[in-house]
Amino acid sequence: MTSKRNIWITGASSGIGEALCFEYAEQGCNLIVSARREEKLKELKEKLSQFDVEVIVQPLDIADIASHQRIVDEVIVKVGRIDEVLHNAGISQRAFAIETDLEVDRKIMDVNYFGTISLTKALLPHFIEKKGGKIGVTTSVTGMYSSPYRTAYAASKHALHGFFDGLRAEHVQDNLQVTLICPGFVRTNIANNALTGKGEKLNKMDDAQANGMNPGDVASKIYKAMQSGKNEIYMGGLKEVSGIYVKRFFPALFAKVLSKVKVR
Repeated sequence: MTSKRNIWITGASSGIGEALCFEYAEQGCNLIVSARREEKLKELKEKLSQFDVEVIVQPLDIADIASHQRIVDEVIVKVGRIDEVLHNAGISQRAFAIETDLEVDRKIMDVNYFGTISLTKALLPHFIEKKGGKIGVTTSVTGMYSSPYRTAYAASKHALHGFFDGLRAEHVQDNLQVTLICPGFVRTNIANNALTGKGEKLNKMDDAQANGMNPGDVASKIYKAMQSGKNEIYMGGLKEVSGIYVKRFFPALFAKVLSKVKVR
């Protein structure tokens, strides 16, 4: 690849990940685009051909942890260096805890948490060797506070915060930037693809999701946050973002309000 910055984006075939591909391409960055569906990635590459950047299609199943080190090694050979990785691959949930099979909880954790940290660990030696790198992790406002009907999803996002806050502290001397990205509702297919208590796709768009933020606007804010070195950013409607602060400073009030939230 050329001397332009090389950005690896997972979950690139749709939603925030796809929007980030266009944002970074517009900014003149080369891309490694990853998701499970190779045909969707090839379609994305064709759409990105309008920009003067290189795009490498790299299929990746974030839950297939055994493949991660091999794929990372292959990508590094192809591009020479990776400057930034943006983790967007993930899966949501729409079911009460009592209705949710433990295997569904486990699957959500495998995809959202273990898959993300596995790919990160495979990349860490590369970032340390070249004395710097940026990691952007799309979590959610539910990484800051939980919500009924999304217990497993919120747990996986909380876990990401615990891991990456610690990782940032461990690698300050290596010039490793870690940015936790916490959006509220975004107009993507995440609700359609959310798992029910039995592990089936919901195949239904939430009203809140349908009225959520535009993915392009979210991608623009993420780009700015990554370039300015933010540790954490919050995005969303007033209720979503203010909930973070109400939970922090008035936890009893927050618990009372949360128990009355309409979730479906």
